[in-house]
Amino acid sequence: MAKWDYKTAGIPDDLFIRGNVPMTKEEIRAVVIAKLRLKPGQIVFDIGAGTGSISIEAAFQVGEGVIYAVERKEEALSLIKENAANFGLDNIEFVPGEASEVLASLPAPDRVIVGGSGGNLQEILKIINKKLKKRGRIVITAVTINTLNQAIEYLGGLQYQVDICHIAVTRTKKVADYHMFAALNPVYIISAAKRE
Repeated sequence: MAKWDYKTAGIPDDLFIRGNVPMTKEEIRAVVIAKLRLKPGQIVFDIGAGTGSISIEAAFQVGEGVIYAVERKEEALSLIKENAANFGLDNIEFVPGEASEVLASLPAPDRVIVGGSGGNLQEILKIINKKLKKRGRIVITAVTINTLNQAIEYLGGLQYQVDICHIAVTRTKKVADYHMFAALNPVYIISAAKRE
């Protein structure tokens, strides 16, 4: 069983069971968790949860709260379950299916992460906008300019305070007797706070 005894985010990537499903890297997860501003007891949606790495990080932060890991791909859903069990977490609910079809049946969230939208970002954001509690927050990770533009276009027309940052992580890797830098894919992080 993987062990994480810390209050801080940024669980090392190698503690997660990976498979062939994309995973948000630890440096990006740490920023996403910071932007979410989590506290115990909150309800969080992780849409397009992938391996569940952000769900796991959030689950440690919300304590008795609940993470709803929404994922349409069976392989990814299996990995989320494996990772939750691996970290000994029981506050993650596994929600199979397309987000646009399953979100309506879930309780109103305090926080929402959108890591994958299957090309339906604006439709998903419309549903979230109706369900999100007052003073709620949405954090979207985007690896394409298209997703960034869709998020800005939709959220800009609503009562949200929007903040965008661009994260480019470069890590060292050992090549023979040398240490070289290798860049990871850059990520846009869009944070949106619901105004009262």
